[in-house]
Amino acid sequence: MIAYDFSGRRAVVTGGSRGLGRGVAERLRDAGAAVTVWDLEPMPLAGIASHAVDVTRADQIAAAVAEAAAGGGIDILVTAAGYAGSRRPVEAVAEAEWRTVLDVTLTGVFQVCRQVVPLMRQAGRGRIVTVAALAAKEGKAGLAAYAAATAGIVAFTKSLGRELAETDIRVNCVTPAAIDTEFLRVLPDAAVAAMAARSPMKRLGTVAEFAESVAWLCSDACSYTTGAVFDVSGGQATA
Repeated sequence: MIAYDFSGRRAVVTGGSRGLGRGVAERLRDAGAAVTVWDLEPMPLAGIASHAVDVTRADQIAAAVAEAAAGGGIDILVTAAGYAGSRRPVEAVAEAEWRTVLDVTLTGVFQVCRQVVPLMRQAGRGRIVTVAALAAKEGKAGLAAYAAATAGIVAFTKSLGRELAETDIRVNCVTPAAIDTEFLRVLPDAAVAAMAARSPMKRLGTVAEFAESVAWLCSDACSYTTGAVFDVSGGQATA
């Protein structure tokens, strides 16, 4: 583990109460950042502030951003909030569910970035890391809405990275494959084993491995990289 020092940095992690978002929030906290989680259902986490924020609600985001601005701003933003929806073929997906998946997973990233970027511009620096999924590149049978939403995150990240390239704000994306979280462990053992078998490493990724990749993207060491997409997939995706 690399010893990053985020002392004096203020970080916001959306969807940071559980799973990958929680792992990132705790990694940044352990490296000295003052971390705040924005989550629809925030959970108490040691040494981490939390606020109930629905990323589909511009008014709730605005209130959280105003509070952050009063506290000194936002140096690091990690957008980990998402909703995959239920697994079913396209012809069985209700329009309402399709819209919900896109609203939370894709439009939520836009809504949060749209309101946080001005703070970073004012400060003259910042780091933004968006969390998509390997489904953005490969598609996902039964989860077409989620695959489409995460593909949108990839394109959005590349676009925002280009817009901010002449500033000291770096914008990058991570696309994880199967990571061993509490969400995965509700699946049957056979399904989890099949996911591990698809990886060339023949195992699941760990939350710590994922969070370590994100930590670098949040650091000053990530200085000449923006608008890029990083797989955390054990070699499952190489393009």
